[in-house]
Amino acid sequence: MAVDIWGIGHCCQDNICVVEQYPPEDGSTHILEIDDSQGGGAAATAMVAASRLGARAGVIANLGDDPVGDRILEGFLREGVQTELIRRISGGRSSTSYVMVNPENGSRTKFPYRDQLPALRFTDEIRAALAGARILHLDGTQYENALKAARLAKELGITVSLDACSMQEDNGKNWELASLADILIANEKYPRRLTGKDSVEEALAVMAKLGPKVLASTAGSRGCWYVRDGRVEHLPAFEIRAVDTTGAGDTFHGAFLACWLTRPDPEYCLRFASAAAALKCLKRGGRAGIPDRTAAEAFLRQNGAGE
Repeated sequence: MAVDIWGIGHCCQDNICVVEQYPPEDGSTHILEIDDSQGGGAAATAMVAASRLGARAGVIANLGDDPVGDRILEGFLREGVQTELIRRISGGRSSTSYVMVNPENGSRTKFPYRDQLPALRFTDEIRAALAGARILHLDGTQYENALKAARLAKELGITVSLDACSMQEDNGKNWELASLADILIANEKYPRRLTGKDSVEEALAVMAKLGPKVLASTAGSRGCWYVRDGRVEHLPAFEIRAVDTTGAGDTFHGAFLACWLTRPDPEYCLRFASAAAALKCLKRGGRAGIPDRTAAEAFLRQNGAGE
């Protein structure tokens, strides 16, 4: 099957714990609810969102040959995400994440276990798959994989999307990866840490010199900032009562890319992505609330942000 968007980055199995309150050090709290049925990981969940929203999406990754890896793979297959370029590593341990959710406001605190699996091998099969795609999406958590993949994508002439959420200690490496992105959407902290500027507006103005087609920074309920015609603009978030914000940013990325494939208008795609992320937050876990395209477009119309 042809794939429009390939994702490379963190794949894990989430263990969601709704807690009474966040415990102090050496303290304890009661778990009110547990959900271990949903996969996670930034690039992985973005590809699930893209698939649910109508794009042909796939994941390139290594997983352990363990039960956790089985569950991660099953999660992709249920969602129609292409998995033929996922390699199972004998004796490897796949990644898991424990997430504590505050029931009052839906905020979450994550404790990820990052796997120790070997780096990707960019075989002729992977090269051919990327050559047939339109977008490569990276989350930067596996820096060497991301850098090699981004360089290959640029060589092949396909669009590079970066979820700028993970930083290397050597800031030069962060600039190197960011410079390869055509679509660069960061979390709230990344632009200021990258540039050393005090405000996201100042930071984005500096990052704009890299010349991406799309440059934005998301800030959850405070909306997002983006660059348009050399100016930094603000797009408010939709007002909702969040149940769980886990996976909201990942959903935002997947939704933006699914929309970009059919309507490459940055501002509209940001609104569409914001709607999809808002709807995700209405259900527990990183993936259960991801809407399909019909639901996302209906939400936009209901909130006066459609066509």
